[in-house]
Amino acid sequence: MAAPQRDDLADATALEVLRGLESGPRGLTETEAEERLARYGENSIPGWRPASWPRRYARSLRDPFTAILLGLGLVSALVTAWGTACVITVLVLVSSALRSRTEYQADRSADGLRHLVAATATVQRRSAPGAAPRFREIPVALLVPGDVIRLGPGDVIPADVRLLRTQNLTLHQAALTGESAPAAKRPDDMPRAAAGMFERAHACFQGSSVASGSGTALVTATGAATEFARAYRGPGRRRESAFDRAVNGISWILIRFMLLTPPLVLLADAALRGRGLETLPFAVAVAVGLTPEMLPVVVTTVLARKAAALARDHDVIVRWLPALHNVGAIDVLCTDKTGTLTCDRPVLDSSLDAFGRPDPEVLHWAAVNSLWTLQLADLPAPDALDEAVLDAATASAEPPADSLTAYDAYDGVAALPFDPVRRLATAVVRRPGHRGLHTLVTKGSVEEVLRHCTRLHAAPAEQSGTVRELQPDPTPTTGEPDPNPTTVLPERNPTTGERDLDDSERERLLALAAGQAAQGLRLLAVAVAERPARLGDYGPADEQALTFAGFVVLRDAPADTAADALAALADRGVAVKVLTGDHPGTAARVCRDLGLEPGTLLTGDRIDGMDDTDLARQAEHTTVFARCTPQHKVRVVRALRAAGHTTGFLGDGVNDLPALHAADVGICPRDAVDVTREAADVVLAAKDLTAIDHTITAGRHSTGTIATYLRIALSSNLGNVIAMLAAGLLLPFLPMLPAQVLLQNLCFDAAQLALAYDQPGPDALRHPSPLRTHDFLRFITAFGLLNAAADLATFAALALIVPASAHISGQAAFHSGWFTENLITQALVMVLLRSGTRAPLPIRTAAAGLAAIGLLLPLPPLAHILGMTTLPLTYYLLLASILAVYTVVLFTAKSRHLRRYTPPFHPQLHRV
Repeated sequence: MAAPQRDDLADATALEVLRGLESGPRGLTETEAEERLARYGENSIPGWRPASWPRRYARSLRDPFTAILLGLGLVSALVTAWGTACVITVLVLVSSALRSRTEYQADRSADGLRHLVAATATVQRRSAPGAAPRFREIPVALLVPGDVIRLGPGDVIPADVRLLRTQNLTLHQAALTGESAPAAKRPDDMPRAAAGMFERAHACFQGSSVASGSGTALVTATGAATEFARAYRGPGRRRESAFDRAVNGISWILIRFMLLTPPLVLLADAALRGRGLETLPFAVAVAVGLTPEMLPVVVTTVLARKAAALARDHDVIVRWLPALHNVGAIDVLCTDKTGTLTCDRPVLDSSLDAFGRPDPEVLHWAAVNSLWTLQLADLPAPDALDEAVLDAATASAEPPADSLTAYDAYDGVAALPFDPVRRLATAVVRRPGHRGLHTLVTKGSVEEVLRHCTRLHAAPAEQSGTVRELQPDPTPTTGEPDPNPTTVLPERNPTTGERDLDDSERERLLALAAGQAAQGLRLLAVAVAERPARLGDYGPADEQALTFAGFVVLRDAPADTAADALAALADRGVAVKVLTGDHPGTAARVCRDLGLEPGTLLTGDRIDGMDDTDLARQAEHTTVFARCTPQHKVRVVRALRAAGHTTGFLGDGVNDLPALHAADVGICPRDAVDVTREAADVVLAAKDLTAIDHTITAGRHSTGTIATYLRIALSSNLGNVIAMLAAGLLLPFLPMLPAQVLLQNLCFDAAQLALAYDQPGPDALRHPSPLRTHDFLRFITAFGLLNAAADLATFAALALIVPASAHISGQAAFHSGWFTENLITQALVMVLLRSGTRAPLPIRTAAAGLAAIGLLLPLPPLAHILGMTTLPLTYYLLLASILAVYTVVLFTAKSRHLRRYTPPFHPQLHRV
């Protein structure tokens, strides 16, 4: 038998599906099941296993800066500059080990959150073709296409199935569709070809779960053929993120400089000084000096420290370290509505009479219905709508004025739970002291309740309240009056009372309900009826000739922290886009309740009519995207990225996987489905925007620290290279020996490790923080030239104080003077070019140590070993003057740069 084709089975009748799978209502035999298991394989999603240590370590070597260092190390070894080669090798090994260890710990933390989709399933099989079928529990992995399984309350759907029989079956499909409301499911022998995949009433998919009811179903797809598995094809190759683009841009700039510098040095020395290949080690040392060798170590250390702090303080797991930078660079966050902006549960908005006026009596009767439906019906879990009604009724101070009986004082007689076909729930109750009368209270969809009503409470709410004492009713057993009547019954004003419900009234009530629904509210209609008490069972046939009482109006409850989190994200310069499958009115109302102006909404059908260019233009100014399928979400995310935005996507279902892959950074909560957690870059403790704000803050801190390191290292290195090239052309000797260049780099690199503990200023947290290549190029060019100017001024001072320093005999003096000035200016740069205010203690200590080394090494006894000599005191006095001027110029230039290139931020522009 060939593997069943999904498209062929989607719209076929149940009999055609059974025939296509060569199965029947009695299920497969054990022999058939074994043959199919061998043919199709186990019913399990192709697993993802964390990479091994060697593979993880090798992957960390693919970083662009690491590749640059490896190339320079190889060149250094070829020219026998073994010291440089050894230092570079150590740096590469240390940074790669740090990165591998941190990502391994993140993978272990995420792996601890994994759980099985389902453990066992109840399957119907036969021992032989003529034997009677029997239901038994088997591991989910052993299910095969053609199996007949039984579904009950709380069961997880173990494979893709076609329903054969059901009884009041509803499913939670949030893992697949993102919608929190249970979906009604039933057999359908005339399926609609145009229906969406998850909207088909006859089909259930792996990953959903039974909310209520029961059923028997035929397995149509298992393992990799299920929709659950098709939506997830493994982590695959990571998309190019904002961090990748920034690092690659900076890397290529450095590569061009480094490829250009050695030939320039060699050609200049050969042309002007007649030196040849003996200057090659110096040329390589110059290229190494241009490279921020410590960048892999600093980046890994910074990101690892912030990732560890997030895990410790906020229970946020960063599964891929560069994702922390991507989160900091986010300027657009795409999220769904349910469970993020809302609490995933409804709350009562109001109770209205048939004229749209507030009426507490409607809530009273709705609470009676909810209480006894929950008490008497065999439900696997309380219905969220019933709980919302009861919470509101409990919170009200007292029952309605015209009802002297609290909603929980009735005696329950029977309950007809909600049926997805009837779309009604009915409770039959007895009022205390009136055994001869039963009251039917029905609650459900407006259309269905109206279809069962013949009369209407016609009195406006403010006119109701007249009550009369009822005469004792005959008891159902003796026919004699009840001797102890103890209560009164609510009754409408007899002058208005009730009236017949005609077609015009039905249309008016439907229009009233539609108007409320358009505002994002969910309506349930309530109706009541009096019946003589009886001993027999109640059924759907009794839900007739009801009197329409009014509406209970519910809305999605905003999450407690959502409003504050949205305000905090606005202050961070992050625009929030809501992508939901809900009704546009529902999404818009939630946004307005949280202070987020929805503006003009885009729906899925309008998105279908746009090309990518139009969608990118519209997405810029749209906040709410409603009626979205997974494909719509992907298109919106890609359109925002195409417009130049760094996007994050928060989702928790299988339907969110394509959008998670399309975004710069994928975010999911801990309780997301297993495959979504594996695909996400960041895993939150809860589906809470507050946790994202903490993560964005940590990401921007990390990016600010990395940017500070790059600005300091690259501008200082560029200034040194320019000065070396100038000195090489002016002097008859090498401006610095290769060993001195290496020692200087080692000292500066060691001091730069302290920048990993930098704390960027508050401005770094108020804006998205991508690493922009052109910004860095502008900065390092300007401040590199300033650094080179300080070096050239030092050359002039040396020529003035030590005239021999310009000749071959005085090269030791030149090397000493420039070595000292170089390390002190680098120490000043570390302190002055930071973005924060006061430098942290590690940075101040490292800068002081760097300056001390610059002053002490040219002194005996190390001076002779390093090819340097002691300089006169007048040089140090003149050097102090040069450094003082350099400090003032550097500070002034930094202030002007910040004023010119830091965009003004106006939080009020991001808020409503």
